[in-house]
Amino acid sequence: MNCREPVTEDQSTSILVDKFGRRVTYVRISITDRCDFRCVYCMDEEMTFLPRAEILSLEEISAVARAFSELGVGKIRLTGGEPLIRKGVMSLVDEVGALPNLDELVLTTNGSQLTKLSSGLVSAGVKRINISLDSLKADRFLQLTRTGNLDTVLKGVDSAVAAGFKRIKLNAVILKGRNDDEIIDLVNYAREKEIDISFIEEMPLGNISSHDRAESYCSSDEILEIISQTYTLTSSSESTGGPSKYYTMADSNSRIGFISPHSHNFCGDCNRVRVTVEGRLLLCLGNEHSVDLKGVLREYPGDLTKLKKVIVDAMDLKPERHYFDNNADPQILRFMNTTGG
Repeated sequence: MNCREPVTEDQSTSILVDKFGRRVTYVRISITDRCDFRCVYCMDEEMTFLPRAEILSLEEISAVARAFSELGVGKIRLTGGEPLIRKGVMSLVDEVGALPNLDELVLTTNGSQLTKLSSGLVSAGVKRINISLDSLKADRFLQLTRTGNLDTVLKGVDSAVAAGFKRIKLNAVILKGRNDDEIIDLVNYAREKEIDISFIEEMPLGNISSHDRAESYCSSDEILEIISQTYTLTSSSESTGGPSKYYTMADSNSRIGFISPHSHNFCGDCNRVRVTVEGRLLLCLGNEHSVDLKGVLREYPGDLTKLKKVIVDAMDLKPERHYFDNNADPQILRFMNTTGG
C-alpha cells in the first residue's frame, strides 16, 4: 500500500519521502573503500579494492552532498572504509561543511588519523565523530583489526577530546568469545573520557572466514544485561538522528547506545539512505535496492537538477525493512567497507 502523502511539484524538489511516508533527512556517504585496518567483521584479510575510475571523485561526492542538502537532508555522515586516508579528504570536508542548508556534518573513523586531523575537522565544521573501538587490549585489538595499533587509536581519541567536537562516540562490535569480556571495560573507558559509546550487533554483510557469525552473535539485550549488573541505566528519549537507542547513568554524562538490527528492528522510522563509494544510492543497508548516481553524474556533469530528480524518484524503491539471519548464507555479498560503515 502506498501511504505517502501527495507531493506537489514544488515540494518534489525540496523533500525526500518514501512510499511508506518516511522522510529521509540523513545520508551516509562512503568516500573510499580502502582502509588501513582489516577488521574481521568488515572485510577479508586479503581485499581487492576498486580501481580509481570506478569510485566517485571528490568533486562528484561534493555534488552528491549538495544535492541531498538541497533536498532537505540536514545530516550528512562521511564514512569509508577509512574516510580520513583518502587523499584530499580535508578539501571535501571543507566543502561539505560549508553547505548552507546542512544542520550537521558528522564522520565515522577508525581513529588512526585523528592525532593529525582532529583540529582541522572541527575547524571545517564536523560536529560529531564516531570512533570504532572494539578492544582495549593491544594484542586483541590487533587480532580484531588485523593491522591496527591500539596506542595510535587511543591517542587519536585523546586528540579528538582535546579538539572540542560537540560529541564523540565510540562504536564497539561485540563478538562472543572474542571481546565480550571487555564490555564493562569499554563502558568504563567511555566514562573516564566523558564520551558516549554504542554497542553494535554484527551485521551479516559479505562472506567472511574469520568466525561463525551465528556462534559469535551477541545481542543488545545480552550486553544491556551485563552492563546493568554494574551500572543503573535509564532509558532515554535522546536521539542523534540515527538508529542508536540510548541509556543514561545518573553519575556520568556518557550515554550508552545500542544499535540492534537483529534483535530490535529499527526500520519503521528509518530516515536514512547511503551512497556507496561506487556512487550507488543504497536505499536500505540490508537490501540491494539501489540507483546508479555515478552514471548520472558522468552523463550530466554539473546538472544538479537532473541529479536531484533521480534521487527523488529513487525514494519509491526504499523497502519497508531488512531481514538479517546469521544462520543463513549472507544475502548481501558486499562488504561494509564498500557499503560505508
